[in-house]
Amino acid sequence: MPELNLAPQWLCESSALQECEGSVVFEVMEHGRVVPAFAVRFDNQAVAYLNRCAHVPAEMDWQPGQFWDSDKRFIVCSMHGALYEPVDGLCVSGPCPGKRLMRIELTEAQGQIHWQPTDRFQPVF
Repeated sequence: MPELNLAPQWLCESSALQECEGSVVFEVMEHGRVVPAFAVRFDNQAVAYLNRCAHVPAEMDWQPGQFWDSDKRFIVCSMHGALYEPVDGLCVSGPCPGKRLMRIELTEAQGQIHWQPTDRFQPVF
């Protein structure tokens, strides 16, 4: 079995994530497959999730890297209209209430954002 890489992975400069504006997209390995992910900033907190709706495993951005609803209050799935709380990924409206987006842990310090690999999410090499 391959050794896990648990070292924090650089994602972006903190300034790349503006409050409720755009996202930073990246890829992770999940169970040996490359999958898309994204990071956004809400309430001055950087958060990241797999780019996968909790209702049906489909990518959610309505244009590449665009995840915000028109009010810039929720993360929205362009396919189903599900609305997710940005801070915890909880679905609050749509076909999957109570389900959550799959979170990827971030750390932010000294103007840098890193994501934390786990046994489930590994860096793509």
